[in-house]
Amino acid sequence: MNRFNTILGVFLVVMITMSCEGPRGQDGFDGLDGLDGVDGIQGQVVEVDGVNFNYDFEGNLFNTLITFSDITDFEVFEADAVLVYRFDGTVELDDNSTADAWSQIPQSFFLPEGTIQYVSAHTFVDVELFIDGNFDLSTLDTGFTDNQSFRIVFVPSVFTNSSKMDTSNIANVMSSLGIEEGEVRKIDLN
Repeated sequence: MNRFNTILGVFLVVMITMSCEGPRGQDGFDGLDGLDGVDGIQGQVVEVDGVNFNYDFEGNLFNTLITFSDITDFEVFEADAVLVYRFDGTVELDDNSTADAWSQIPQSFFLPEGTIQYVSAHTFVDVELFIDGNFDLSTLDTGFTDNQSFRIVFVPSVFTNSSKMDTSNIANVMSSLGIEEGEVRKIDLN
């Protein structure tokens, strides 16, 4: 009886499997020839120069607003990550060449008067940059508030959900997104 049940079971599985095939449907849309999925989605890096902060007396902080539609046509979604890096200057490397140094926001500075920190808050429409501190910021040196440069990195949510990207270094982020230095879009607000 066991043998009969086994043969009957195999026969039923084969019949069900063969009968599940229907007529062939319509062809789908063409893909991007190897660029489908995560590999086909690329973020964007925008360098914004000439950023000037405004002092808010009531809040004792500096702030500025950068609206994405003013600097890019890249579509930003609510689930996307927006990373901000501040230009710290140019450094000389061991081979006597130079490289730009970028620090991820938030970034703190310890001054004789107290501590300041660059911070940011973003939506899918804009990013607001702040300089906050623990002393009277109306006396803050303009070297921190005027003519600043920032890189804003738009990271599609596919990357934030699918990888462990090291965001502390902008070169790592750009490499993960497949963005070369020459592809950085540069905007001067002056």
